[in-house]
Amino acid sequence: MLSLTCKASIKAVVFLGSKLATGERSSLKDVAAHTGENEHTVGKLLQRLVKAGIIQSAKGPKGGFFITSEQAEQRVIRIVEAIDGANVFKQCGLGMSQCSDTHPCPFHEDYKPIREGFKQLCQSRRVRDLFEEVNSGLAHLVG
Repeated sequence: MLSLTCKASIKAVVFLGSKLATGERSSLKDVAAHTGENEHTVGKLLQRLVKAGIIQSAKGPKGGFFITSEQAEQRVIRIVEAIDGANVFKQCGLGMSQCSDTHPCPFHEDYKPIREGFKQLCQSRRVRDLFEEVNSGLAHLVG
């Protein structure tokens, strides 16, 4: 359902959120290393996230990427929509372009409630919810 870039973006935002309490700013290399993602990919996605207002960046010796307390309250759906677009929650489970209620693919009826449930999950969960689980050791970003 989600692109690899979107999954990497969510992990990056969660990682940055995990540093909120300390006020620590992270370099591109730090984000890539702690999310298990390629630096080139992370660089591009961090730029997109800054442009969308999901994270912040600062230049200079004390620069880096970070999120604010307000950004920690964002719903995960903002990240998904910024990277993959809102239509990701309408896509076919088999990737067919013509799949619909009137012209369903073989997975349509089974996949539709899963897709809708995942959308509700993204709408209900805040970035803070995710990084607090990481900080407490209940969840991990790299595995």
